[in-house]
Formats: sequence, structure tokens, C-alpha cells
Amino acid sequence: MATTSTRGTIESTPVPGLLVVRLDVHEDARGWFKEGWQRQRMTGLGLPDFGPVQHNVSFNTRRGVTRGIHAEPWDKLVSVAAGRVFAAWVDLRDGASFGATHWLELGPETAVFVPRGVGNAYQALEDGTAYSYLVNEHYVPGRSYPAVDLGDATAAIPWPVPLAEADLSEKDRTNPALAGVLPVPPPRTLVLGGDGQLGRALARSFPDADVAGRDRLDISSAPAVAAWPWQDYDIVLNAAAYTQVDQAETRAGLAEAWATNAAGVAALARAAREHRLTFVHYSTDYVFDGRAAAHAEDEPVVPLNVYGQSKAAGELAATSVPHHYLLRTSWCVGAGDNFVRTMAALAARGARPAVVTDQVGRLTFSSTLADATRHLLTAAAPWGTYHVSNAGTPMSWFDLAREVFALCGRSPEDVRPTTTAAYAAGRLGARQPFAVRPASSVLALDKLVRTGFQPVDQLHELKTYLGEDPHPWS
Repeated sequence: MATTSTRGTIESTPVPGLLVVRLDVHEDARGWFKEGWQRQRMTGLGLPDFGPVQHNVSFNTRRGVTRGIHAEPWDKLVSVAAGRVFAAWVDLRDGASFGATHWLELGPETAVFVPRGVGNAYQALEDGTAYSYLVNEHYVPGRSYPAVDLGDATAAIPWPVPLAEADLSEKDRTNPALAGVLPVPPPRTLVLGGDGQLGRALARSFPDADVAGRDRLDISSAPAVAAWPWQDYDIVLNAAAYTQVDQAETRAGLAEAWATNAAGVAALARAAREHRLTFVHYSTDYVFDGRAAAHAEDEPVVPLNVYGQSKAAGELAATSVPHHYLLRTSWCVGAGDNFVRTMAALAARGARPAVVTDQVGRLTFSSTLADATRHLLTAAAPWGTYHVSNAGTPMSWFDLAREVFALCGRSPEDVRPTTTAAYAAGRLGARQPFAVRPASSVLALDKLVRTGFQPVDQLHELKTYLGEDPHPWS
């Protein structure tokens, strides 16, 4: 089916994503002129905005020169510069369309967009033929790519110049049959910070993802980020972060917080822009000053502590990626050290803790945050910033501690009230660092709910969390 325009058309083919572009060619007695790539016009017709980074030209001295069938790990736009070419494509991607074929004669008036993983081959129909192609990844010398025998009986490509008479490289004469080709896997999802509470939840929600902890990729190392094989991925979920809120107030903690939460995110954002990745980054309610009863996505950030400042800087970097989701969350609870586990452990030991009454918010269970992430991606929600927490009436840390004690079989009265000021005085008096917290950490959830995702009530999820792990403090 063709999409028409006064300046060209784009046609689909039996190979998903393989698009034929009919170009405007302006001819006169001197020759011809065409626009081989015109971003605004072609994307307006429906061609992907694939972000080419390299331009290659293949010149063929004689009729019958044949190259392929090769499937490279990049998208390409192929266009004839001189002569005419017979072109053929075989889908080598893993999936239902594996083995689908299409062929076409190309002249100056025709270009073809070839998605990554689709095998392509070209045969010169005239002497002195040249075709050019734009690709959106840099060529890596020495790297091998899937290939198929040009004469494969299954593909049954009707070469105008019989292969017995064609000019082929020795390598192309020995390519395997289609039945022996390992399908090209789709680009993967990468979970960073895989050893943290959120990273573990994301790994469960995205079971096919590649999960990397700090031992594999330390995002605070710019050289390590630059060297990572980003071409293997299409989605990056960045749960890597420095989260020691009080320690960030120390000299060493400040440096580490900024290295990971700001500079590290900037390095990731740079890679995401270069490789056209979907970038999901997680931030915090601590970018706000806590004055609003419920913080909306467009509220100006006014962080009160070093941790919040470093996260706010990371947000600026993350939002520079064209395809991004910035998810702010609050009071995260998952597999690992957290407030709920601490209170459960104190309840088990018979302690009577003092907990602040003047900081209000909602818990966010890491499973809820992971589910919200998957929802936004699969629903193709508009790019941008979303607030994610569990639902329900906002509560203070004191109220939540009492709920945990009750669920653990202790009297809620065993939790004693205190204030943030009193708690801070105790920390500072003991020469321990203390970071100022926002009084309100409540995040408005309206924007998220409008996408079709409804978070579960925090108290319901709290019961589930403690019920699934009756000894979460062990």
C-alpha cells in the first residue's frame, strides 16, 4: 500500500519494515538530479528517522557483479547513483517473517530502506554501476555477519545474470543455505543497576533482558560507558544510582553521588542519543522541596540535599534523549535494605523505635515501578516525565511503621512518634551526616493513570510484600 505525496511515495513489501521509496528525479539534457536523503520530506512520508552516521558507495566495473546476501546489524537506505541494479532481500530476523523475500530492479528513481537483520544482495545490470547507502551504525572491521547462499533454492531469487556467469567474491560463493542460518535475534533490553532493589524487579519484569550490575558496567566510568556494545540494544532501563542520602552530605559521598547520578547519566544519555535508544531513567521525589501537597511532573525542581541535587542534574541529561521516559518515584521498597524491612526487623527483636511523624508520602514497591515501566513501553505512551508510586492515602513514616508492626504481630503502640528536627539533632549530635528531607514526598499520579496504568494501594501491597516473605528481615 502506497503513501502518496506530491514529492514521492513509500511502499511496503512482504518483508516487514522493508520500504521502497519512489524518488523525484529531475532530468534534462545534462543528466539528472535527485535528493538521496531528505530527512523532513522522507520522514513525513513515513520513512523511519533512522539517524545515519556513515555513507558508503559500492562501484561495480562490470555487468554481473553480485554482492550478498548479507544481514548487517544496522538499518540502511540504498540508492542507485549510476546504472541499474537488481536487488534482493531475505528476512533473516528471528520471528514469523524469517525467510520472507522480495526483489526489485533499482534505478535512480528508487531507494530502499532495509531494516537491520534483513539480508540484502545487489547485482549490477550495467557496466560502471554505482549505488550508495546510508547506515546508522559504524562499520566494525573483523566482525562477521549472517549471510545466505545467493542461489539458495528456498529463496529462489530470479537473478537476471545467472550466478554461473556472475562475478562473485570467494566468500559469497561459500555462504550457507537459508536452512543453516541462525536467525538474527532482535535488539535486547539492558537493565543497569541490576543488583539493586529496582534492578532486581526489572529483571523479573523483563525476563529476556541483559542485566548488568556495577561489576559489569560502572556508569560513573565514562570510558566504560563509551566502550559498551550499545548496538546490541534498543531499550536501556537505568536503575543504577547512588542512593546513600545521608552519606551524600560527606565529601566522599558528594563526589560519588555526582559521579553516578549526574555524570554517569550524562554518559548514558550521550550513548542513547548516538544509538537511537529508548532510555528509561529513574529519579526521586527528593528533587522537590516538599512544599506542595502533591508534586506534579511539571513542578520546578528545588532539591534540598546533595542527593536530590545530583538526581536533578541527572534528569536534565536524561531528558536530552529524544525517546525517553523519566520516572520519578518515592520511598522505594523491594528486595534489599529498605524502611519496611528495617521496621520488620525491629518488630522481631522487640524494639520500640521512634519514627518521624512530619514526613508524608506513599510507598513505591519495586514491582509496581517495574510494571509501570513495562506498561509505558508496551502502550507506547508519549515520551516524557511520569510520577510513579503506589496509590492510597498519603501516610507518614510513623503511620507506615505502625502498619508494619501490626502486620508483624506487634502492637502499633510500640512505635513512638518523633519529629524530623529531633531525629536530625540526634544524628548531628552523634557526628553523623544528615540530609534535609522534603516534608511532602507525595507524587501526583494523574498523568500515569491517564495512560491506563492504575497502581495498587500501598497498604494492600504492603500486606502482600510481608505475606510473601514472612521473614523479610532475615
